[in-house]
Amino acid sequence: MAKAAAAKRTVEKPSAAKSNAEKSLGGKSKSSYDVHPGVAMAQKWVGELKGKSGRSLEEWLALVKKDGPAGGHKAIVEWLKTKHKMGHNGAWWIAERATGQGLEESDPNTYLDSAAKYVEQQYAGPKENLRPAYEELLELGRSVGADVKACPCQTMVPLYRNHVFAQIKPTTNSRIDVGFALAKYKGKLPKTLIDTGGLAKKDRITHRIEIQSTDDVTDDVKKWLKTAYELDA
Repeated sequence: MAKAAAAKRTVEKPSAAKSNAEKSLGGKSKSSYDVHPGVAMAQKWVGELKGKSGRSLEEWLALVKKDGPAGGHKAIVEWLKTKHKMGHNGAWWIAERATGQGLEESDPNTYLDSAAKYVEQQYAGPKENLRPAYEELLELGRSVGADVKACPCQTMVPLYRNHVFAQIKPTTNSRIDVGFALAKYKGKLPKTLIDTGGLAKKDRITHRIEIQSTDDVTDDVKKWLKTAYELDA
């Protein structure tokens, strides 16, 4: 997702978000991926908007169309904040919708369509050679627990249990970084795990392993995926 840096946030569990998506799809989701938990947060925000602001999303969009400024997203955000005293996040979301953007952040079907495109874009061009390793890592990540959810963002694929416990990110044209949330790990970590500096920055991802090909997708990678998954119980 565009702002899915949301990997750092705790919102509705992905399992609940996917359940909502499956209902809207009329049954089981056909996507290879799972609905990002940020979608549930956005849906909750939309549902509460009229009670908190006096207008529904549709009413805000109609007002922007009628009285809002020209100049695009930034101008609308500032107008909503100054004239209507709206908070930054709410103004941002309304401005996105008013300019035809951001539907993937609140609609499960649109998100799932976008998720597949995010992955295609991540492994396009010079990174195409990393796709087999990505597919193997994704399968490995899912294998560590029946409740694992893979929820692509624009630059990476976070893996969730209750929170993000790992992520798969094509960092360069020749390397994928598999990140792990190991802040709760009490033992001594091996040198094969590279410190990301995440602990000091309060990021969930604290360590990573570099993957250049399927040959690097070893039992050691599975061990730390499993460990990070279990730490998120």
